[in-house]
Amino acid sequence: MIQFPHKDKLEAALSNPKATADRPILEEAMRAYNTWIQKMRSITSTGDDFLREMVAYLNEYKDYLEVELVARRGSDFLKRQKGQMKLDNSVIEEFLPYLVDNKLLNNLPTSFNVESGSKTSFMSLSFFPSSIQKLNDKPEVIIKEKDQDFAIGKSIYYKFSSDQNFSNAHTIDGKLFLAVLAAECKVNYDKTMFQECAGTAARLKQGCTVSKYYALVEYLDMQPEDVRLTSIDNVFLLRKAKRLPYEKRSVYEEVRRQHEECPISFDVMKKFVTEIQNFIDATWYDPEEALNRGSFV
Repeated sequence: MIQFPHKDKLEAALSNPKATADRPILEEAMRAYNTWIQKMRSITSTGDDFLREMVAYLNEYKDYLEVELVARRGSDFLKRQKGQMKLDNSVIEEFLPYLVDNKLLNNLPTSFNVESGSKTSFMSLSFFPSSIQKLNDKPEVIIKEKDQDFAIGKSIYYKFSSDQNFSNAHTIDGKLFLAVLAAECKVNYDKTMFQECAGTAARLKQGCTVSKYYALVEYLDMQPEDVRLTSIDNVFLLRKAKRLPYEKRSVYEEVRRQHEECPISFDVMKKFVTEIQNFIDATWYDPEEALNRGSFV
């Protein structure tokens, strides 16, 4: 199913009675959004040229939305609540699935469609029978899931039964999304968010040990830490910038200057794409190669 996380947030803001004064701005944002999507879909170049155009259009749209519309013309309500309404970080959420494209990535599967986008992803599965007398009933299964801003993977369909013939009275079935690569998208990234991401990464890898987990951050609000001490594979600083001081965050000239001096970096986005490509190209595990390697992994 096609997802439009940023468009959904714009539509929600348009219907928010507290944002009535900002309706003309939000309507203008919706028109700019449609133009942005049309531009991305019309790109015909490949490889680095494709990515360079994508990042250019991303910066163009975010500059217009966040600087010229919200910071310059938005009401105090819109400026305060844009983060709560996810008007800013949902832009990256909607952008990333467009990178999962044969014009940019090689060796994507041809026998099935890889699923990508904002996904509720599998974390863990456990059985929880309430008593020994219940062992012959439908299996009591607890599946833990978590929303991911961006994920690449595949829907998995399952069926469990206490009856070898899978009779309906003793069988449950369902569906989960197995994320083999996931990313959290943040405008501002602080210590608490970093710790939350580390916990999410650990739980995600309990459910799929080969999976990768990243954070994509626009503005840093913490001292960088060594991700090797966590289950996070990397944190990408898209603008290579720190968060503005509190007293400058709603000042139009300050916001405009930071966007101009620290655009979302093609080089950083390229690093993230390279991580995806290396992951696609890798053999995640091949026990038959253990003797050649001289090690299990």
